[in-house]
Amino acid sequence: MYMRGYYNATQAMLVKQRELDAVSNNISNMNTSGYRKDEVLLNTFMEELIWVQKRRATHEGTFQQTYVEFARTHLEQSNFDFSDSRFDLAVWGNAYFNITDRYGNTFNTRNGQFELDNEGYLCLGKAGRVQGVNGDIYVGHDDFVVNAEGVIMTTEEVVIDTLLMTYIPPNADVRKISDNLFRYDGDEDFPEGEVFHVIQGAFEKSNVDGNKEMTKLIEIQRMFEANSAILKILDSINSRNADMARYNK
Repeated sequence: MYMRGYYNATQAMLVKQRELDAVSNNISNMNTSGYRKDEVLLNTFMEELIWVQKRRATHEGTFQQTYVEFARTHLEQSNFDFSDSRFDLAVWGNAYFNITDRYGNTFNTRNGQFELDNEGYLCLGKAGRVQGVNGDIYVGHDDFVVNAEGVIMTTEEVVIDTLLMTYIPPNADVRKISDNLFRYDGDEDFPEGEVFHVIQGAFEKSNVDGNKEMTKLIEIQRMFEANSAILKILDSINSRNADMARYNK
């Protein structure tokens, strides 16, 4: 019985530690542009207790065990912050920017706080260059406009390029590369009737609700402490039983 208690309490602490890590990371990235919150998903399995008596296995009941299955990234639309910068771009809809790093790897993001690199290409800091339908987008200066369809033009309405956008459904599973870069392995084509709008002079904030995450953090911490206290009690009982066994010899 004690071993089962040890196992359950220890497993619960491991689960709560994973949840604590996810929530803490969400809170620390509340102000990270384009960040998408993570949530640890739990699952359960039924394990049979088998007792062997006279070489025969007998099933004496079951117990339910909880474990961490995986962490899911929530892709819900977040709010916008508006600025005076032409390099800030936000997206309304299920469309994502494409960023290619210096090694040729392409990632998706909702972080639209772009800038110019040393060669005049539109980039997302050190993450890589923003992709258009013709590849890396060369702007060369800050005198450009972007319309709702993602077409980049000079102020004289000369087309420079069009933003290459990737469709990712809101319930999709994505793999995080960094806090605001993802990789999506599904169908990237926009379904018929799917629309998006690019907004220049704005960027999307993280979709983390600070109040909810802080409440969740307190609940997880209390559960972790409760299971830690159970382990101490079980350890104390086990020590007393061991002492009694020595005295009864």
